[in-house]
Amino acid sequence: MPSRKEIKWSQLRVGALVLAAMAVLIVLIFLMSGSSGGLFTRKLVLRSYFDNAAGLKDGAPVTLEGVTIGNVIHVRVVPNRNPTPVEVTMQVDHKFDPDLHTDSTTSIAQAGVLGDSYVDISSAHASGPPPTANSELKALESPSIQTVIRTSEDSIAQVTTLMGKIGILVDSLNSKKGTLGTLINDPTLAKKIVSIATNLDTVTKAISSGKGSLGKLVNDDTLYARANSAVDRLDKITKALDEGQGSAGKLLKDDSLYKNLNAAVANTNQLVAEINAGKGSFGKLAKDPAFAQRLDDTVTRLDNILTSVDEGKGSLGQLVQNRSLYDHADQTLDQTQQLVQAIRQDPKKYFVIRMKLF
Repeated sequence: MPSRKEIKWSQLRVGALVLAAMAVLIVLIFLMSGSSGGLFTRKLVLRSYFDNAAGLKDGAPVTLEGVTIGNVIHVRVVPNRNPTPVEVTMQVDHKFDPDLHTDSTTSIAQAGVLGDSYVDISSAHASGPPPTANSELKALESPSIQTVIRTSEDSIAQVTTLMGKIGILVDSLNSKKGTLGTLINDPTLAKKIVSIATNLDTVTKAISSGKGSLGKLVNDDTLYARANSAVDRLDKITKALDEGQGSAGKLLKDDSLYKNLNAAVANTNQLVAEINAGKGSFGKLAKDPAFAQRLDDTVTRLDNILTSVDEGKGSLGQLVQNRSLYDHADQTLDQTQQLVQAIRQDPKKYFVIRMKLF
């Protein structure tokens, strides 16, 4: 039977072994904690605010460009932070401070389709200074898996509706309903299309072989030669114009035309100025009220004379309006013409010379 001293020593060894095992287990736990970085590692606490937690839980990983640098320590709702009431508190290892910036952004992502949510920090376009403790990083809202599924459901419903409409359309086409259904199911139309294709093939072959006007236009080099000659002549004409040759070239290059035109404009301006000043006949015509009054009186009297003539007053009016006067004048002229003709035929009858000798 063991002594009392031996029993106490055995209990002491068991207790020491248990304490040593617990110490080793604690050390192993902290060494295996990759996200926390160990027990004595300094941590940087950061915050972000989202409109929805999207299933994010305490202890979820925090990544930087896909690399785990910490974990989420607390997720809570702050009502006075609307419209982003979800506060996510994170702690990251201080060794990643140079890779973080005050303008870095955070977003909640999912590890695969059915994976857990985690916080991803992006510094791709950030250039600010490193953040301090309890700094707030701007959150970017990314679509959650629920949003994607809901959007997909709407899209699938729309596609289903579209497929139903397409089915109805196909049935209508197959039943020869409507213009398009008749066109698709009419054998006469198919024959016409084949005939058109055949004729088109014949026409293209004729054009390719140089037959007909269009074939000559496509295959004959004469048209190209004429067009090239016309372009060459046009180039010569433009070159001559640019060099100031010919009448058109002188019009473009000779300064005398511009000078003459400028002088004509100046003379015209001077003439208009003199007219406006009342100088000369045109100036008096434009500015002298007495001349204008005389001209008005003359026009008035001329109008009265024409009115009298139109009414048949006076000799001129009778001559214009009286038919009998016209007939008499016409008759007189006719008789005069007859008399002149008779004299020409027998002048002795009308001209007798009598001579008397004393």
